[in-house]
Amino acid sequence: MADDEPSYIDYEAFLDPSFSTTSFANSLVLATNNASDTPLDLSTPLSRVLFDVQEIDTHIDSLTTKSALPLLEYTKDHAESSGRVLSEVEAQVASLTEGYKTLEKEVIERYEAAEQVRLAAERLCQTVKLGRAVARCIMLGRQLEVQIGEMGGPGSGSAKREDHRAMVRSSNTVVSLHQVLDANGPGEEGEGLDRVDVIATLKSELLGPAERTLVSRCQQIIREFSMSSLLVTGGASTQQIGAAATYAQVEETKSRTISALLALYLLSPVPHEATLATFEPNLLVVALQDYLQTALKSSLAALARALATLPTLERTLLEISARCQNIVALETLLETVKPPSHPLVGKAGDEVQKAMRQRSGSRLPPQNFLQPLLHSLDTSSLPSYFWRSLASWLSPRVREIVNRGGVSARTLRSNRDRVREAIRECVNRGSQLPTSSLRSTSGRTAAGNWEREAAVMVSSIVGVLR
Repeated sequence: MADDEPSYIDYEAFLDPSFSTTSFANSLVLATNNASDTPLDLSTPLSRVLFDVQEIDTHIDSLTTKSALPLLEYTKDHAESSGRVLSEVEAQVASLTEGYKTLEKEVIERYEAAEQVRLAAERLCQTVKLGRAVARCIMLGRQLEVQIGEMGGPGSGSAKREDHRAMVRSSNTVVSLHQVLDANGPGEEGEGLDRVDVIATLKSELLGPAERTLVSRCQQIIREFSMSSLLVTGGASTQQIGAAATYAQVEETKSRTISALLALYLLSPVPHEATLATFEPNLLVVALQDYLQTALKSSLAALARALATLPTLERTLLEISARCQNIVALETLLETVKPPSHPLVGKAGDEVQKAMRQRSGSRLPPQNFLQPLLHSLDTSSLPSYFWRSLASWLSPRVREIVNRGGVSARTLRSNRDRVREAIRECVNRGSQLPTSSLRSTSGRTAAGNWEREAAVMVSSIVGVLR
């Protein structure tokens, strides 16, 4: 409403946010009537309201009449502006639609076709990679089959002469097969090989039996190792080389044993991320430990019987000396054999090895096959381990003979000095290298180097007789 047009209508009351129609009607009725009158006159307040409504309607009509032209011009301008904006937007939308169609034709469709080609090429590459891995495994399997046949010897089904070097070649082939089969991680050479039927057949029918055959043959060769010439003939379990053994026979025995040692080293299980310093050739160490335990048990049983029947003591001590000479020869041989390169064992760099040397108590890579065996037995010498272990096991046996009493105990007591000298001579004689073996430069042939072991052996027998 314009300022020059006064009005009796209270617009402020109507525009107040707290305006209530009920309160306004009630106040209007009370203003035009007496509250005590029973019949209320509603025509007066109704006329008042209608008059106010008509006044407001008239005022609205006058305002719209005066402002019609500006309102029409404003509406026209707004419509024209909206039309121009709409035309511009439609042009931009049409341009974007055309661009999208071009992009879809030139990029998206080509990308979809290229993606299919890429997927096909990727699967072809995976197939070629898997095929190459399968072909390599088949080639290695065929090579292993031929090498197992080249081994010859007893139990191989072949009449040809034994070729012990074929054991090392076969072991390398087995390791190569494991290298391919174990590399089954994503992106590695052997990924997916475990799902190929021919590979499963190769593992179950060739690789497993061949590996067991190799391990069994190598263990047998180590069990039969003998270089001593003290006995002309040996027992049924070991092959003794007589005093008339030729140099060629001695070298052949050493060569067969070295091949067996190398094969067991290669066939030993390799832990994940093993290095030369942490790798433990379990098959090799266990086979050598079994050889020592067999010698110890045989010597213990024979010596216990001989002490109960002294006439057989001399020959029994000669047999024990021969077994210990074989151990001395084995120790000398192990010192000369260096660990071969193993494809599954990582090599620590120079900086890592230097850091390992600086740390006290850290283990360094073994320089020969003797060091892992000595470490497992917690000893510094195999002959010393043999005599000390035999002495610790012998004392209870001697005590049993003494406790049983009888002729055996009395004879043993009365020949105490003779037994002492025979045991001392046995230790000194057994701690020397066999004459058929290579000469050692370690000075082991000196009898004085084994006085402690001789004293331990003598004490295990004579000490019980006191």
